[in-house]
Amino acid sequence: MVTVFGVIFAAELPDKTMVATLVLSTRFRPLYVWIGVASAFFVQVALAVAAGGLVSLAPGRIVAVVSGLLFGVGAVLLLRNVSANEEREIDVRPAGPWRSIVTSFGVLFVSEFGDLSQLATAGFAARFGDPLSVFVGSFGALATIAALAVLLGRTVLRVVPVVIVRRIAGAALAVLCVLAFVSALRS
Repeated sequence: MVTVFGVIFAAELPDKTMVATLVLSTRFRPLYVWIGVASAFFVQVALAVAAGGLVSLAPGRIVAVVSGLLFGVGAVLLLRNVSANEEREIDVRPAGPWRSIVTSFGVLFVSEFGDLSQLATAGFAARFGDPLSVFVGSFGALATIAALAVLLGRTVLRVVPVVIVRRIAGAALAVLCVLAFVSALRS
């Protein structure tokens, strides 16, 4: 659970998730944004854990190869050049709680579908075979990132250089990729 939390947290800290949540919290009440974003992450993590759980039913070598591929894709996504246009357009009209929550849910659900954190979560679920721990670690990291974005916003990105955080998270996923492939070769 700690490994999952750490890798997902580091991977998402510089990601569009934080930027989108920050932008949403400038348009809507921060609590409503967090509720919507956390709800989207809850569903995303449940889907990823279920997908990883299905993979984990396969023979050990296949599980190791699939999880290695998922970790490898995550490492590549983190270590490649980042698009300068990762923010989403947000409606600026005043909104009530439900509209704020639904908008926040929708923006994050769509932008995160098939994203690094979902791929990594599926990889962890396939590799470790402990869906509850993977779910708690991944959801905890994502909900924490959303809370940081809502509470601290731009301050975090002023203190921690994005490129350093991306490289650390990318390196961690690359190591997990190599370990998974080594495991596949040994089984």
